[in-house]
Amino acid sequence: MYKKLLLFSLLTTVVKAQNGIIKGVIKGDKNEAVVGATVILSKSQQGNIVKSSFTDAEGKFEFEKLKYDTLELAVSFVGMNKYTSGRIILNAQNPSVDLGNITLTNGANELQEVAVKAQKAFVVQKIDRTVINPEALISNAGVTSLEVLEKAPGVTVDVNGNISLRRKGGVVVFVDDKPTYLSAADLANYLRTIPSSSIDSIEIMTNPPAKYDAAGNSGVINIRLKKNIAKGMNGGLNLSYGQGRYMRTNNSFNFNFRLNKFNFFSNLSINKNSSYQDLTITRKYFTEQGQLNSTFVQNSYIRPTNRSQNLKLGLDYYVTKKTTLGIALSGFINPSSRNLTNNATIRNGQNEITGLVEAYNPTDILFKNGSVNLNMTHQFDTKGKEISANFDNIVYQSTVEQRLENSNLNPERELINKSILVSNLPSDISIRAAKVDYINPLTKGGRIEAGAKTSFVKTSNIADFNDVVDNQQIPNYTFSNNFQYKENINAAYLNYSRDFKKISVQAGLRIENTNIVGNQLGNVVVKDSSFKRNYTNLFPTFYTQYRVDSASKHVIGFSVGRRIDRPNYRDMNPFTYPMDRFTYYGGNPFLQPTFSYNVDLSYTYNNFLTTTLQYSRADNVISETNEQRGNIYYSRPGNFAKQVSYGIEVNGNFKIQKWWTLQLYTSFLNNTFQSPVYTEILNDSRWYWVVVPTNQFVINKKWSAELAGSYQTKVLSGQFLVIPIGSIRAGVSTKIMKDKGTLRLNVNDIFYTNQVGGDIRNIKNAAASWYSYLDTRVVTLSFAYRFNKGQNLRVRQNGGSESEQKRVKAS
Repeated sequence: MYKKLLLFSLLTTVVKAQNGIIKGVIKGDKNEAVVGATVILSKSQQGNIVKSSFTDAEGKFEFEKLKYDTLELAVSFVGMNKYTSGRIILNAQNPSVDLGNITLTNGANELQEVAVKAQKAFVVQKIDRTVINPEALISNAGVTSLEVLEKAPGVTVDVNGNISLRRKGGVVVFVDDKPTYLSAADLANYLRTIPSSSIDSIEIMTNPPAKYDAAGNSGVINIRLKKNIAKGMNGGLNLSYGQGRYMRTNNSFNFNFRLNKFNFFSNLSINKNSSYQDLTITRKYFTEQGQLNSTFVQNSYIRPTNRSQNLKLGLDYYVTKKTTLGIALSGFINPSSRNLTNNATIRNGQNEITGLVEAYNPTDILFKNGSVNLNMTHQFDTKGKEISANFDNIVYQSTVEQRLENSNLNPERELINKSILVSNLPSDISIRAAKVDYINPLTKGGRIEAGAKTSFVKTSNIADFNDVVDNQQIPNYTFSNNFQYKENINAAYLNYSRDFKKISVQAGLRIENTNIVGNQLGNVVVKDSSFKRNYTNLFPTFYTQYRVDSASKHVIGFSVGRRIDRPNYRDMNPFTYPMDRFTYYGGNPFLQPTFSYNVDLSYTYNNFLTTTLQYSRADNVISETNEQRGNIYYSRPGNFAKQVSYGIEVNGNFKIQKWWTLQLYTSFLNNTFQSPVYTEILNDSRWYWVVVPTNQFVINKKWSAELAGSYQTKVLSGQFLVIPIGSIRAGVSTKIMKDKGTLRLNVNDIFYTNQVGGDIRNIKNAAASWYSYLDTRVVTLSFAYRFNKGQNLRVRQNGGSESEQKRVKAS
């Protein structure tokens, strides 16, 4: 045994990782240090970006642990001319390159673009995540973050704003490494308040590292917002107007001011989005012998209008070169309305009209948020050893006022009866969370990360329903209720990573303890009820990459991880509320958390083509269930016993010509569901195919264009079998105002084919289907302008490196 240990020790000592170093100092034309300059290292031949960084308080930069290769360095800073190096060769004979002092000359005192030979790719593959750069697509200009997600490979956003990854629900969305703590509907409304111009990148992690919360059956989507650390005063203005059947506009202004030890940053957005949904639902009811008994066809015209004002203010204070303190305040006000008109026809088994239903349901919603983030980062040395701490206090408040007018008519359209139900649905969410993260690079290579987090969540949901009779409101105790919910999650994690000569490994373990208390306070008719749950779970993750050759032309990757998907607060709310007198929606306090295992095996060729085999199994999958009871159709979240998904994905970035780049994503996957659904049994398995090509064209130095599309075959999702769907979009972009401004025009869903529908199955003695027409064909014109006055404020900078304090906890 000791001999084996000795042999293993000798082998690990002999294995040496490629550990190239490139460093230098950026100076101005007056020999002053340039702080916050952007330094980008890319491969000389392929042009792919390897690493990027900012210069520190002394103008220094350093890239460590580089693989041997032929590289190229680009440096840019607002108001100064760019610098591009020649070829830099790293190999065993020349493992360290010191470029010494690099002088940037003054430009024309205007914002200069980060000009690197490599255009920023739309998709970048890393060991534990896929990174999306939204600005790489013209069609992402002037839209919301929810619309940006729709174009991300493997991500699906349905008509109600529910987000899925690889057609699996349970995605957790983070903003700047922090969970949003919102239900699907509230999350969609929040993402509509964030314009695409505020997004720096989007990280998609099917197997997130141990640093992230274990929540999320199918993974985590992390939206990183922009933050400028360049000295002086700089900012940008983004305006857009879109026109479908209805208008939409998304506008933002960001401003940054950095001087000496202080960095002030802000972002303001004002948006308005109007759209429609023309929804037709058909339900057929059968006798026990399978004969048609009756048919219910309902057409709903839904007219939502969303308005939002979103503000972020923040301040970083660089106490020393190694310690940074920060505070960030953010909030939004999101008033919206949703007018719904229903017309339903009821027929008997002989297809004769037996009744008509007309319903009108206007709804006014006010959703607002306020949050405070306090943060600290301390760097112990220049090798990356640091500790950071964050504290968040977040409050969400929403009020929903709606009125349901329901009229029953005979076939001759004579009024039989009419009912009016009014409701007031206030909701409050209070969140307090604190976490500490520690990073320690090891002397012999490798890196250890550790941290702990605790969060406390309280929600209050009141449902106040009243029937209106003779202009008098009478309490409706069937729907009225009060639900209180408390949740505490305590977590800790440990993560280890290391690069060897041909192998990179990363392994982590996270432990989470969950404590839940729910109380339904009831009323004179509905009894009180409560529930408590406590459970502790381990969530391991493991990643490895094997570089077959020294040039990393062939790379094999493997990852595996365990996840949990907890029911969101609204899903566990036992309230039942009507869409009309025949359709009820409700929550389910008996929901159990979903546990899943996700495995990926990938092969990357020459850093531009990645093929992935994926497999996942989830138990107690939380998804929408549908049940028919008499004349009432119920929709509520429930647990499906098992979901298994497997298949293949291909993601490539092809340089067809110097002026033409094709980004191609395609997947061929299988979804299998096995579960009892009320009185029925769901046991089905279906393959589906997705293809998303994106063509980018560089016409000249000022003009570029884009032509893209997407197509998905029929797909199985629980009780739903969704019809094929596809769309085509196009856009053109040009630089104006001495390259400080950008004008973009794009058209989405040119042929108006992005319309969704399908069948709802496994309902006893019933069958249902739906089809929606949506406001998807939209022409958008956007304008972006960036300014900088940095050179007019050239003073001595004493700030340290930029802290990790990213904020925004919103809804």
